[in-house]
Amino acid sequence: MPDLADRLDNVEVSASAAMTAMARDLRARGVPVISLSQGEPDFQTPDHVVEAAHAAAKAGDTKYPPTEGTKALKAAIARKFKRDNGLDYAAEEILVANGGKQIIFDALMATVNPGDEVVIPRPSWISYADMAKFAGGVPVGVACPQNNGFKMRAADLDAAITPRTKWLILNFPSNPTGAACSRAEMREIADVMLKHPHVWILTDDMYEHLIYDGFEFATIAEVEPRLRDRVLTMNGASKAYAMTGWRIGYCGGPARLIKAMANVQGQSTSGVSTVGQAATIAALDGPQELLAERAAVYRERRDLVVDMLNEAPGISCHKPEGAFYVFPNVAGCLGKTSKGGRKIETDVDFVTALLAEKQVAAVQGSAYGMSPYFRVSYATDTASLREACGRIQEFCRELA
Repeated sequence: MPDLADRLDNVEVSASAAMTAMARDLRARGVPVISLSQGEPDFQTPDHVVEAAHAAAKAGDTKYPPTEGTKALKAAIARKFKRDNGLDYAAEEILVANGGKQIIFDALMATVNPGDEVVIPRPSWISYADMAKFAGGVPVGVACPQNNGFKMRAADLDAAITPRTKWLILNFPSNPTGAACSRAEMREIADVMLKHPHVWILTDDMYEHLIYDGFEFATIAEVEPRLRDRVLTMNGASKAYAMTGWRIGYCGGPARLIKAMANVQGQSTSGVSTVGQAATIAALDGPQELLAERAAVYRERRDLVVDMLNEAPGISCHKPEGAFYVFPNVAGCLGKTSKGGRKIETDVDFVTALLAEKQVAAVQGSAYGMSPYFRVSYATDTASLREACGRIQEFCRELA
């Protein structure tokens, strides 16, 4: 049989996707699994967004789109960046892609040479490091300890940057911790990056509108305009507007970088679904009140999950500022044995036993670069969250 490409040797299957698939398979076999493993809003795409897509399709907007995005959507994105972030991007500084993941992939493939380093705060979304490897780069983790709110210290970031560093990737609010950087904290990061003009900065702002308790979102190109010429500001419709399946990501950045990314995209997927782009125009230009309304629901769910997990013996759960994840510490559960006779030595053991014995699917913290933790997504209905957290409490009480 012919060989596969060597570039796949160090690229792993997403742990969250694997756990979600496992939960889906168990459900199909009649097992009453509650999945807390997938970062997908349980809300429906707003009606006016769906109607815009339908109208576009009926009007014949079904032909090949421009690789970089339609003029109409790029104009809507420019308005969004100006309205929400105080950032001015011209049409040639905006790219539309098949989800936020393709934006990141395009950027890394367009810039990273073999051996280039990509600095990533950890714990972090699984795909950042694997995409860096796929592009021939070397991921370099910077620890974001719980005692610092799962945020990296400026001195640690500075120490991680070398002459080989090509990118810094930021994601606040964060997947998997929900941590968000205040304006002052983002200012500290910006001050470090001003010292290193050879480094690109990618900021994944996908969870921008999911912030709680009066927290103010800040993105680095807004905080420090002097960095603008090497910042790629990435966002998308998936999380804010419950449009994960529409696959719309977008970004603003220097025209030279955007042109190179469009070249990469043109040789992979080309342009994005025309009806999806029409839908996203409606989302970005339409009523925005739903963002705060849905964030209020997520905040209530966060509080429920944090309170219930902190009542589970052996678990300590930090209350985050945003996103729809919590990242509990299970150090107090290690070294024990479950009711079903499973030894809990690692966070992998914990989530494996939890799924097998209590039918709750979550993702081990080691997949995100930090142990012994596990990630819980509270992007599901409140009744299921309450039941799942009750099962976790029971699981922990039964450890001996």
